[in-house]
Amino acid sequence: MDESTAFRTTARLPRTAMIGVGSMGGAILEGLRAPDVDIERPIVVTTKSEASARAFADASDVTATSSERDPDANRRAVRGAELVVLGVKPWMMRDVVREIAADLEPGAVVVSVAAGVPSSAIEAELPEGVPVVRAMPNTPSTVGLGATGIAGGASATSEHVALVQRMFATVGEALVVREDQINAVAAVSGSGPAYLFLYAEEMTAAAERAGFDEDQARALVKQTIVGAAQLWAQSDERPETLRRKVTSPKGTTEQAVLELQSGGWADLFDRALAANIRRSEEIERGE
Repeated sequence: MDESTAFRTTARLPRTAMIGVGSMGGAILEGLRAPDVDIERPIVVTTKSEASARAFADASDVTATSSERDPDANRRAVRGAELVVLGVKPWMMRDVVREIAADLEPGAVVVSVAAGVPSSAIEAELPEGVPVVRAMPNTPSTVGLGATGIAGGASATSEHVALVQRMFATVGEALVVREDQINAVAAVSGSGPAYLFLYAEEMTAAAERAGFDEDQARALVKQTIVGAAQLWAQSDERPETLRRKVTSPKGTTEQAVLELQSGGWADLFDRALAANIRRSEEIERGE
């Protein structure tokens, strides 16, 4: 058993309520439901629609209620919970926090996974001293391979941050960062899977144009990405070192890499991340 698996098996998490289980909240929930995650069950979940809540009707480890059916669903969910994960859209965050504020248990830690909503904005809607921790996970959390940045707000102690880190460590890597780095975390790893899938799209299309049929192109590209990722995961070497091992001087790979680099990848990635961060800042300003 490796170190990460051992951590996932032994970490104990308290009663947890999740308000909203959309794409990101749903990814976290699926990771927390893994059999080797030691968390008090059932996990209490609220959804907006009754149809979404019914998806958990046969689940023994999740209790789901919709606000469509029960207007007080969010308030009921947080009662008794030591961890409250807010997975709602950024523009809904303040209203949801106001709604549940009076029903939070003493000592409960509020966790936000919303981009562009600073902890100070959440703290302003809560009783004084309620700890708020921001987390920026990504969708690979669904399969236990997430990357999450975690930052504590003004009232969050190192123990609060460590508890939230433990929770996200059950679904992948969890790094403690400063809150002024959260938008950059969102740009790098939060949105990162989309960049990789975009690469997969373009590489598959290029393979088809090179003469492969759709199934062949997809199989070649998918296995190459999965294999390269595993190779990196099992190595202590830097990606540029691994790249050079594949790139023989004056060989075919070198020609392709030179062509890619001539397209200005460094500037392109800088501009992409800057655009992502800029949008997070616009959301913070309510734009």
